[in-house]
Order: sequence, then C-alpha cells, then structure tokens
Amino acid sequence: METLHLTGLVATTPRHLVTQDGLPITSFRLASSQRRFDRSQNKWVDGETNWYTVTSFRTLAVNVSQSISKGDRIAVFGKLRVRDWDNGERAGTSVEIEAETVGHDLAWGNSNFTRTVLVRETAPEETVESGLAQDLVTA
Repeated sequence: METLHLTGLVATTPRHLVTQDGLPITSFRLASSQRRFDRSQNKWVDGETNWYTVTSFRTLAVNVSQSISKGDRIAVFGKLRVRDWDNGERAGTSVEIEAETVGHDLAWGNSNFTRTVLVRETAPEETVESGLAQDLVTA
C-alpha cells in the first residue's frame, strides 16, 4: 500500500458511524485539484480534479466527525487503496485513502485546536489496589 499526502476540498458531509463492535468510522469524499501557472493567461488555474473517498477509524474518526465539514480545505496523510469493482450493472474503480492524519489546510484559513482527553480504562488489579488504598486512608 502506498502512503501519500493530499490537499483538497471536503466535497460531502462527513458520515460518522459506530460499528456493532464499537469501532468508530468517519468517511467523506475529497476533491483534489492540482494548480498550475498558465503562462498564456498569466494566472494560476485548476487542473483536473481527482476524487477520493477518505475513511478514518477510532479516535481519528471521532475527531474528524467533530472538526471537518463540507467545504473545508484540508490536508490528508494516509494509505492509498485503488480497487476495481463490478456490481453487474456497472463497473468502475474506487480510489480510497485510509487516513492516518487529517487537518485543516491553513493556507486557506485559520483553525482552533482542542486537545482530546483520552480516558484510560483501569485494569481490574488497579481498581483493587486503589480500593485497598482507599480502605487504608479511611481506617
């Protein structure tokens, strides 16, 4: 699998779901156009647009669902997957990115960052030990 970095425009409202096993997933479509300088027009122009489905998992999925909106300019770093498909009526190729990092593209605006506080589950041994310590304090 190839790893790549892309910038582009969030083209669809991010769709967030949690699987039956409790795995958070967020996905959306990303439109990415290469800009180039056209000397004949003496200005920057958009080239062809490439379309990607970006999918994120776990904590990244939760944060993406709360931070990214349709129309946002973003940067994505992740693993590229290209798959051919055929459903009997139509056939095509899907280009997907399994995101490792997603953030706003600050060349287009500003953003405020709020750190996610991760809650660590306590192991049963820690619960027993903290309960014993509490018993010692109250004795």
